[in-house]
Amino acid sequence: MTSRWKITRRRALQAGTGAAALALAPPGIGLAATAGVTLRQGTNISAAVAPDGRIAFDLVSAIWLLEPGGERARKLTGELQDATQPDFAPDGRSLVFQSYRDGQFHLWTMAVDGSGLRQLTAGGNDHREPKFSPDGRFLAFSSDRAGGYQVFTMDLGTGVISQVTRDRADVSMPNWSPDGSALVYVAGDTAIERVEIASGQVSTLVEGEAELSGPSLAADGRLAHVRLEGARRDLIVDGRAVTEGEDVFGFAPRWTGPDSLLYTAGGALRTRVLTGGRRDIPFTAEVPVLGSRDYRRRRPGVRGPDVTGIASPVCSRDGEQIAFRALNALWVLPIGQEPRKVVSDGYFASDPDFSPDGRFLLYSSDRTGTPDLWLHELATGAERRITDVEGAAITPRFAPDGTRIAYQDQDGATWIADLDGGPPRQVTSPMFQPGRPDFSPDGRTLVLAAVKPYATRVREGTSQIVRVDIGTGALRYTEVLPFRSLATRGDDGPVWSPDGRHLAFVMESTAWIAPVDAAGAFTGAPRQVTTELTDSLSWRDAEHLVFLNGGRLRSVHIGTGEVSPIALEMRWNPARTSEHRVVRVGALWDGVATDLRRDVDVVLAGERVAAVLPAQDGRAQVEARELTAMPGLVDAHVHWHLRGRQWGDRQGRTWLAYGVTTTRSPGDPAYQMQETREALSSGDRVGPRYFATGEAIDGGRIYYNFMRPTLSEHQLDLEMRRASTLDYDLVKTYVRLPVHLQRAAIARAHAEGRPLSSHYVYPAAHLGMDGMEHTGATNRLGYSHTCDELGRSYDDAVELFLASGMSITPTLFTSPALYASDRSLVDDRRTRVLFPPWEYQRLLGEAADAAGPDGETARAQLAGQVEMVLRIHRGGGFVIAGTDSPLDNIAVSLHMNLRAMVAHGFTPHEALTTATRNPARWLGLQGELGEIRPGAYADLVLVEGDPLTDITAAAAVRTTYRGGVPHTPDSLLAPFETTPTATSAPVTRTGPAARETNPAYWWHEPEWAQRLCCDHPRST
Repeated sequence: MTSRWKITRRRALQAGTGAAALALAPPGIGLAATAGVTLRQGTNISAAVAPDGRIAFDLVSAIWLLEPGGERARKLTGELQDATQPDFAPDGRSLVFQSYRDGQFHLWTMAVDGSGLRQLTAGGNDHREPKFSPDGRFLAFSSDRAGGYQVFTMDLGTGVISQVTRDRADVSMPNWSPDGSALVYVAGDTAIERVEIASGQVSTLVEGEAELSGPSLAADGRLAHVRLEGARRDLIVDGRAVTEGEDVFGFAPRWTGPDSLLYTAGGALRTRVLTGGRRDIPFTAEVPVLGSRDYRRRRPGVRGPDVTGIASPVCSRDGEQIAFRALNALWVLPIGQEPRKVVSDGYFASDPDFSPDGRFLLYSSDRTGTPDLWLHELATGAERRITDVEGAAITPRFAPDGTRIAYQDQDGATWIADLDGGPPRQVTSPMFQPGRPDFSPDGRTLVLAAVKPYATRVREGTSQIVRVDIGTGALRYTEVLPFRSLATRGDDGPVWSPDGRHLAFVMESTAWIAPVDAAGAFTGAPRQVTTELTDSLSWRDAEHLVFLNGGRLRSVHIGTGEVSPIALEMRWNPARTSEHRVVRVGALWDGVATDLRRDVDVVLAGERVAAVLPAQDGRAQVEARELTAMPGLVDAHVHWHLRGRQWGDRQGRTWLAYGVTTTRSPGDPAYQMQETREALSSGDRVGPRYFATGEAIDGGRIYYNFMRPTLSEHQLDLEMRRASTLDYDLVKTYVRLPVHLQRAAIARAHAEGRPLSSHYVYPAAHLGMDGMEHTGATNRLGYSHTCDELGRSYDDAVELFLASGMSITPTLFTSPALYASDRSLVDDRRTRVLFPPWEYQRLLGEAADAAGPDGETARAQLAGQVEMVLRIHRGGGFVIAGTDSPLDNIAVSLHMNLRAMVAHGFTPHEALTTATRNPARWLGLQGELGEIRPGAYADLVLVEGDPLTDITAAAAVRTTYRGGVPHTPDSLLAPFETTPTATSAPVTRTGPAARETNPAYWWHEPEWAQRLCCDHPRST
């Protein structure tokens, strides 16, 4: 497995406190808008030069023009254009650039004064990196229009597009030879090739281990390019580095003379004379920024008393019963009657399915340590274990004959088990977050949802239907409509009708059916059957589908479209402790002061803090004189259900064991999220507070299984209705959503009092967005404008955060590089016991990698990332700690983030503030979370040592109070420290699933195989 820290161009392209008071004022209070900010540096900017010396460059997703000798740049494109990577025509009178205006990358031209905008390409494919030919008659560009990224040319006179490269699967960054007879380009990240256009002959110019980008040929044939190796990136001319420590950005340098180049590095436009030195070309760019967020904030938290967290509903074969998960239990609803709780033992039971005869309920549970499959006899309540496999067994489905079960493991491989016993048979390789499988009525075929990327260069694609021939293992992908995706790869299908005539699925948040043959191949065009918000499909009979709409069960007739409700009334009540206790501690940090208070009594009245008093003899009920009390920690970027089934009951316990009492999720499957919010709030599940949103709203291409591909304002309205009906705490938009829909989403979210976060700082800072996730993160460009591949940021990114008041959540993925010198959390008993075995093995691998050369590179990146957030924090900006768990390690990653911050300049007090008081303020719960004060929630942690002088003490947790209820590490570990008495199971297996060996399915890989952000772009 490739080290998680190794920087590659492909990975970069696969992504792709004072001011806090301004960003999050109390409800109803308006704020003065900031007119704008003057930028003098740019992160990951590219530039081109005209014959007369004018320079065009991209900054904050717009094209700017700088006159020769001038300093004030003029903006040529608007925010909706979302324009980057300009190139001048040879006569200097026009520009070409790539634009994401309509939700795909297309090529546009305009005059150098910004007039005459004209779109050159269209359609569902991306077109990037345009370059004019030396005679101005053609463009060269890269595109995925032929399957995989290749280089193409366009005849500007006729519009005819011709494919130039074919042999390589991943090519990019084309550039012309000076005479226009050939093109150079990057091939597979580590090579630069030249192709003669007339003959098609290809020659290799550079090849090696380093990552290469930006090839550019001089008039005499010398090659300039950028080389990324370890923690340095240099400008290379004729094989020799001509820069030293400049952080050269990975775009083509421009030859301005026989021995001079224009390039971008260190946040600057820069020229270099090869026989002399370098010179920066100063620029100023005035950027409007909105510092006003004057909407009235809703109070976060799930509302009762009605249960709306109905997860994974499924109908019995006779159509008379529905099984589902709610309130940390499995339920069966006889339609027309009251629901009955059938599995509720405190462990994580999920994904029920009825046996064909209706006598049994099949499900997954971690009651014996890790998820295995169980049968519950509905008449007697008897339980029978079906599997005892290494790893997890999740998302099960009965075969129509009732003798076999399909299920998936923690790596996304699909298996079939015979109920009579024996080893299961693997029928697919591990896949990236596939959907739940379903059998054809004849039992010969499985269908499931899986992502199919457009190209190796970028990770996004469409969620398609995969048909698996169980006998031969042959796979076939079906795109439901051109350039369209299944809504999610969760409970949104495909599901096979009982008569075998149709597959049903959700697309663009409504139900569709497609006629199919016995093997699941489409025999006609899909047809829409609902117009209302539709989730979680299951067939009731051959003519009716059951689905969820805003937490309510409904049924639709596929012929008439008539919709009818299915009655389900369930209630839940918030868990409350009525206990009063006085906790005596030797020291206390209240979340605000810069010093500890000594000898303190903390008076807890139910779920709140009643008083914080000097210690007084005879008052304490809990003696902890040797410990320090501090506020419970907040991890402000997690995804509970990215691996929720695999972690099961361990997940919430792990967070509490490490003192994390609150989590915030900017993306989770909506109904899984809602079920967990209600279960935690009702006390039916053990874990921290959970503030969350559902699926992130994305554009037409997606990657994760819980992103919502959104293509129109009409569909955006449906997505926002779900946010309203399920009462999300926030809204998250993802990387492929175009700016005009982003703007509409912000307006709608704010109108309903919900903050919104995404992966971009601009134009988000002008549109009024509340926050940005990660320092760099996945980006539709394939690289970030806030953090480069080496972890470095420049004044543009910092100033925009300061001026706008937007929050930034660092998610320091490189912080595990510190395991090279600090393995304490790796070896901690809490980690060893509570991490699922496969997760712990990966953690051990990370710790081993940290001691190697890639760990050294990661530590250099880490320093740059922390420098950025430290500048924001000390400039009065708004930093909230978050980790992207479980993409990073649950709970321990938050402590490693804090330790990394302190190692690179934060004081322990500053670092802890980002994980306590700041996220509380983001949530609108300032004074209630993140502090120990009268009226605050009784969320506090008792630790050994002084966390204000030694940040490692924050992890030395001895007791965690969540809402006044104490949890010790011993109590949290108890269910998993000793494996319960094993129940024999007929289906057994050891060893991992076999990985994909067919290069035709290169994207088949486990979800954990790439965990990347900024230089790790596969984060969420």
